[in-house]
Amino acid sequence: MANNHFVGNIPASLQNASSMMYIHMGNNSLTGVVPSFSSMKNLEYVMLYSNHLEAGAWTFFSSLANCTQLLKLNIGENNLKGNFPANSVANLPKSLTALTLRSNNISGTIPLEIGNLSSLSMLYLDTNLFIGPIPFTLGQLRNLAMLSLSRNKFSGEIPPSIGDLHQLEELYLQENQLIGSIPESLASCQNLVALNLSCNTLGGSISGHMLGSLNQLSWLLDLSHNQLSMSLPLEIGSLINLGSLNISHNNITGIIPSTLGNCVQLESLHLEGNLLQGSIPQSLSSLKAIQVLDFSHNNLSGTIPEFLETFTTLQYLNMSFNDLEGPIPTSGVFSNTSGVFVQGNPYLCANFAVQELPRCFSSESTKEHKFVIPVLIALSALAALALILGMFIFWLKTGYKSNENIVHSYMELKRITYGDVIQATNSLSLANVVGSGQFGTVYKGWFDAEDGTVAVKVFKLNQHGALHSFIAECKALQHIRHRNLVKVITACSTYDPVGNEFKALVFEYMANGSLEDRLHNHQRGSLSLGGVICISIDIACALEYLHNQCTPPVVHCDLKPSNILFDNDDTARVCDFGLAKLIHGCSSGGQSGTTSIVGPRGSIGYIPPV
Repeated sequence: MANNHFVGNIPASLQNASSMMYIHMGNNSLTGVVPSFSSMKNLEYVMLYSNHLEAGAWTFFSSLANCTQLLKLNIGENNLKGNFPANSVANLPKSLTALTLRSNNISGTIPLEIGNLSSLSMLYLDTNLFIGPIPFTLGQLRNLAMLSLSRNKFSGEIPPSIGDLHQLEELYLQENQLIGSIPESLASCQNLVALNLSCNTLGGSISGHMLGSLNQLSWLLDLSHNQLSMSLPLEIGSLINLGSLNISHNNITGIIPSTLGNCVQLESLHLEGNLLQGSIPQSLSSLKAIQVLDFSHNNLSGTIPEFLETFTTLQYLNMSFNDLEGPIPTSGVFSNTSGVFVQGNPYLCANFAVQELPRCFSSESTKEHKFVIPVLIALSALAALALILGMFIFWLKTGYKSNENIVHSYMELKRITYGDVIQATNSLSLANVVGSGQFGTVYKGWFDAEDGTVAVKVFKLNQHGALHSFIAECKALQHIRHRNLVKVITACSTYDPVGNEFKALVFEYMANGSLEDRLHNHQRGSLSLGGVICISIDIACALEYLHNQCTPPVVHCDLKPSNILFDNDDTARVCDFGLAKLIHGCSSGGQSGTTSIVGPRGSIGYIPPV
């Protein structure tokens, strides 16, 4: 019964099916409490993922003790709440090979008895509210191949016993509150293909011995957003099968090791946000498969290597905010100006017209060049200061207090599924369409009385650039709240019933149309001089907030009449941040981290005069 549109409770009469072996009801809209399974002694599979089921008193969990042949239990992506039942975990069948409770609201600690499930090969407890230390008894699960405890509130150190999991292939501990150093014992997990320890508070150095032993890593090594220090060990070059390496946003010092050039399978390399020095080594010229390369926010010096022009697969190159000098290359990825970022290097120049960069000087006037650039920067700063003072005086005269319109509290986004979106929009009915653009279609919908009528933007992922637009919009909307911006309610990132990727954003519904309607359609006559002034002030307030009060500042890049909507009070709101740019953001990937070096941005066929 999986992958349908079933609603309501699971019938209590299901317990009468005492010979039941397989229950597949995943990816529906079922509600109520998960029933007891105590009468189904032959049960092997229970697949109830992606519904709206609740745990109640967790009696269903204890009832599984009678299911002595149970192999797989998946109740992920539901509404299970409350503390994890320690006693029931101890009584789960020893035959269990896969346990998935991810994406719920389960709290409490993981009991030490979890180590008794000796047959487990997969354990997914990520995206919950677990607290306390990671139990050391996980090291007893010698058959474990996949372990995910990410996106919880685990604290303390990573237990060294994790190194006893010699069959482990994937380990995900990111986005917790873990401290201490990376345990040396991980070197024993020589079957690892993916390791993610990012977004914790891990310190110390990166062990060369560990990297040298984990040469089977092929998917991912992510140690970003921690407090790791010291230099990168030469043994990093042993990761010859690795596809993605992210060590960004730490305190790594020293130079980029030349041995990194041995990692010839790398497609994504993130070293930004560290304290790296020296020049970019010539050995990196062997990274022919690279697609994403980010060296930004370090102390790198020297010139931009010419071999980067030969990388035919390179799509995104960020070298901003370093001490690089000399001319930037002109061919290869550098001809695609929307994918190259070099600002914040005061001694770079260009042999062709590039925004924000001066023309290259002759070799005889290098000293003069290095003197002129700081002078130009100082003059620009003075001009900007004068402009800001003028704006400040204007706001004082108008009596406008922008701070009154800024909401500093961040709401907890509600979780919705693909089924929720389908139900809210009447199966994405054409009758519910209120707008359509290059990357998405906007539907009018209804989730609940709390949110009322909403606007659901469903992205056209078969359109080139739509996925990037979704990511850029999410990053831009992550930290912005203002009365003149359309409020985002939540996001949905999942798969539809046939396995296609599905992305959607849910916004507050704007009932009074767009500025384009009022300018070009039948509503034009409704614009009075006072209305024009009010709309202009609303838009100016939104931009002043985005440019001067956001951290990092946000540039909309697609401001046009169709992206100015009106709420029930006829207040103008700015929407659609699909092309937005974060000026000094700390995002660890994607092109919205910094501004481009050159080129207009906006909708095809429309570039606004601002």
